[in-house]
Amino acid sequence: MGYFYALLAAFLFGANGSVSKVIIEAGFSAIQLTQMRVLGAAVISGIVLLALDRRSFRLPPRQWPVIIVLGVVGVGLLQATYAFAIALLPVGIALLLEYLAVLMVAVVAFFFFKEKVHIRLWAAIALVIVGLIVVAEIWASTLNPVGVLWGLAAAVSLATYFLVGERQLKTISPLALSFWTMSVATLFWAPFSRWWTFTSETFTTVTSLGGSLQEITVPVWLLIVWNVTLGSFAPFLLSLSALKRLSATAAGIVATSEIIFAFITAWLWLQEALSTWQVIGASVVFGGIVIAQTARSSDVVVQADLALETGPIILPMELSEENNP
Repeated sequence: MGYFYALLAAFLFGANGSVSKVIIEAGFSAIQLTQMRVLGAAVISGIVLLALDRRSFRLPPRQWPVIIVLGVVGVGLLQATYAFAIALLPVGIALLLEYLAVLMVAVVAFFFFKEKVHIRLWAAIALVIVGLIVVAEIWASTLNPVGVLWGLAAAVSLATYFLVGERQLKTISPLALSFWTMSVATLFWAPFSRWWTFTSETFTTVTSLGGSLQEITVPVWLLIVWNVTLGSFAPFLLSLSALKRLSATAAGIVATSEIIFAFITAWLWLQEALSTWQVIGASVVFGGIVIAQTARSSDVVVQADLALETGPIILPMELSEENNP
């Protein structure tokens, strides 16, 4: 069941990239989509916390600076840069670039935090570099360079979230961390998203699903509901359920299959076909990322889609016992 939950979460996360691209093509800007997504995730997380753990709403003052950094950089900027990337690149390649954060985190942990990493990290770096050269088809320049820069910016934002956020999981549950960072991201983008220009027609407008589903039309609000619930919050809960049944390393490797599901969904739905060389290059990069997932001794699982980290959930009672041995 652990592997089933992890695979289902990865599938929903991966498929959500295509949903996001359709929403952007329907007229939403990348920042507006980001605003709706983080707002929805914050509301759902808040409702669940209200029912299960109201003490999570009391955040110690010393944690606010870190939460603000995580919310602005690790969630707000991450979602916006990823949305800009999928507007210019195939969904799978945009997510592949974002997942380079796994490699960045391992390298930073080794050089700056003096953390022990396995020697296979260097093999992972070599694979990723070679694979990216092939994916980009540098000899033909087939990828949008601006889109690639947005994808790399998303990787830097995600790496920042992991490096700062995994240390916060020692004092706060993943669900509470999600609520607070999504709330901060919502407030951060509010002045820039032009939400006040939204009208009822903004959400009731009917749009085509595009690609192989060109003949099917749905209201935009339905795609946004999918994006927030089945594309964000539901897979997050599934990944938590998986982590209860699997080791962190196993769950992390399975979570990386999100990239494969993103490629397959975009190919079947949006007809985003890759060249033979790009498929080979993407496979090499994916292999490097999987190896990098196993290079660190960490109990945090990477879920790149919404910058949601899943780790051991620390309940308030457990915290009080730790503080009062």
